[in-house]
Amino acid sequence: MDLVPNPGSPHSKNSGAISPSSRRQNFSTTSLAAASAGGAATSSSPPSLSRYESQKRRDWNTFGQYLRNHRPPLALSQCSSAHVLEFLRYLDQFGKTKIHTHMCPFFGHPNPPAPCPCPLRQAWGSLDALIGRLRAAYEENGGKPETNPFGARVVRLYLREVREVQSKARGVSYEKKKRKKPPQQEHHHPPPPPPAA
Repeated sequence: MDLVPNPGSPHSKNSGAISPSSRRQNFSTTSLAAASAGGAATSSSPPSLSRYESQKRRDWNTFGQYLRNHRPPLALSQCSSAHVLEFLRYLDQFGKTKIHTHMCPFFGHPNPPAPCPCPLRQAWGSLDALIGRLRAAYEENGGKPETNPFGARVVRLYLREVREVQSKARGVSYEKKKRKKPPQQEHHHPPPPPPAA
């Protein structure tokens, strides 16, 4: 997922202070600095983290940066499901998935034959995975499961709505595929011997 580690405030988007392109540029320099600093710090630490754990840590740091850049800045204890939704909508500006509008001739086509001016958004699958990682990270960082804003009903409903809209717009079915059960071997018993005459 294409997250930005130094996101600006969602309210500063139109203020002209930081453009999305400069944020992306800021992302690359920040991530390089973090990688080199992290490399030095982890050389004497225990075995490296799994890919999932590394991504979860990056996502958690990104969300923390988002809260710090919020206007006004927010502490994690003040974070609600409304802030989570605001964060997800903010991330759409960095998305790479084309979501066709109803007016687009390619609406509902999974493989459009030509480019179109429809907006790019974060893909539903990326957002769903992100929320799963942030939900786990929240509790690992001292948050209580019953107050976890990432597990709130309104967040689940938002993700469901995004999935439905994107599946219609892109013509992509998100239905879970049923696992095929391996064919059961039938035990054939040999026919009984013919009766003796």
